[in-house]
Amino acid sequence: MKLGLGTQLRHLLELLDGAVEAAYAAAGLRYRPRYTPVMRALIALEPSTIGQIAEAAKITQPAATQTVALMIKEGLLVSESGPVDGRQRLIRLSPRGRAMLPRLRECWQATQMAADSLDASLSRPLSQSLDEAIAALDVDSFASRIAKARTQLPHAVPPVGKATVKQRNASTGKDAAKRKRTTAA
Repeated sequence: MKLGLGTQLRHLLELLDGAVEAAYAAAGLRYRPRYTPVMRALIALEPSTIGQIAEAAKITQPAATQTVALMIKEGLLVSESGPVDGRQRLIRLSPRGRAMLPRLRECWQATQMAADSLDASLSRPLSQSLDEAIAALDVDSFASRIAKARTQLPHAVPPVGKATVKQRNASTGKDAAKRKRTTAA
């Protein structure tokens, strides 16, 4: 059975992230791979807003918000009110997060060397394929591609619409009334 693209990508991420997380633990760091884009964004521009972190890290704002919250909880980051608008939160590395940087940089360097080794062992560098896939999806999203593919199916089932929901609700109501009559009898 051929695995789907999503299944393959999740499995690849499990293999990569699991090894990277183990490398952090071996270096004596309590740190998750998902923190790295946020850390790198803050190294480049500190303090930053969540929006700035999301943009620099190339992650969604909800993902940035969730990751920053976890990192604050673990004492790696601190959040403070903005000088102009108190509702705006500025994110900085905490003293603990800053103290981790030398060991993190060493881990990142080893991880990059391992990624280069992986690329060299493949017929085509994985990083190049990923860059091309991302660029292609920037031009035509996967959602758009799925919608186009649906139009090519021979017997495409129409999406569930309001009429179908109404019909389903009416049917459920009739079934409930029938069950009530049967139970009463």
